Amino acid sequence: MSARAFICGCSGPALTPEEVRFLERACPWGLILFSRNIKDPDQIRALIAEFRSAVGWPAPVLVDQEGGRVQRLGPPHWRVYPPAARFGTLHAIDEEAGVEAARLNARLIGQDLARLGIGIDCAPLLDLRLPQTHAVIGDRAYHADSHRVAALGRAACEGLKAAGIVPVLKHIPGHGRARADSHLELPQVEADAATLRAEDFAPFRRLADMPVAMTAHIVYKAFDPERPATLSADIIGKVIRGDIGFDGLLMSDDLSMGALTGTMRRRAEAVFAAGCDLALHCNGGLDEMAAVAQAAPMLAGRVARRAEAAVASIGEAAEIDEEEAWGRLSDLLQGQGS
Repeated sequence: MSARAFICGCSGPALTPEEVRFLERACPWGLILFSRNIKDPDQIRALIAEFRSAVGWPAPVLVDQEGGRVQRLGPPHWRVYPPAARFGTLHAIDEEAGVEAARLNARLIGQDLARLGIGIDCAPLLDLRLPQTHAVIGDRAYHADSHRVAALGRAACEGLKAAGIVPVLKHIPGHGRARADSHLELPQVEADAATLRAEDFAPFRRLADMPVAMTAHIVYKAFDPERPATLSADIIGKVIRGDIGFDGLLMSDDLSMGALTGTMRRRAEAVFAAGCDLALHCNGGLDEMAAVAQAAPMLAGRVARRAEAAVASIGEAAEIDEEEAWGRLSDLLQGQGS
């Protein structure tokens, strides 16, 4: 594997000649898909084959397939999956049913992705769902209670892994207290360090054994009053790697989001200087992707080992009976499965 430490998107359902040339030169570690890239199963498989041919190895392909509002694969070819908050509500009534439902839901999502050749799902969210949580997170988060979030998050990870799919914990160290949408502006979290450690960071700490996590573009004033977590060496080093204990592959959230400022190259340089392993760029703009590629180092040393471990955890799994599993999930969510 010879790859640069970034993940990029592409502009449409097939690669353009310019994109193929870029991929051949830039060698990104992975490709992330969005709705603009998705038509039907055969088209996705062809796009993935094009990408892997261009980079010269079976590089990872990622997608945000959470369920609810964030679901890139949808009808008519794929089912609509419930948002995370449904599992939190069930867990508060019946913990065993909630965990089983979250695991089964993720197992079904994972099966959808595995059939296409997608190996990494940017889910689950371990953010707390608090009264002040911005609607951009909202029902994408499981619950306000960190213990419930951790239990459901682990169940979702187990379901994805059982399908051979790598989960991505997000948004580390926690997006739940943000009152702004980081796609548009930079949120500022005022909570004290003790509260954050005890509550927001707790689900990530309990799942620190997972292979991949995605940072939050959020300022946590108790730890770094100036820089968002994505760009903060203090937060990455002392909080994510230290307090939380996450030693897996750490990728940034999308560099093109409005929470960050400066040129795309400077954003990418700041990401790597802070300690992120991979830079994520999503909008498919070639000029911006080229700027990220210029700042991205080749994978080496500890980062390469983390990336290799993540790829190695992409596996094959025996398929489950989809109709039977969907029926069981529906019963659980209706409170009939305990």
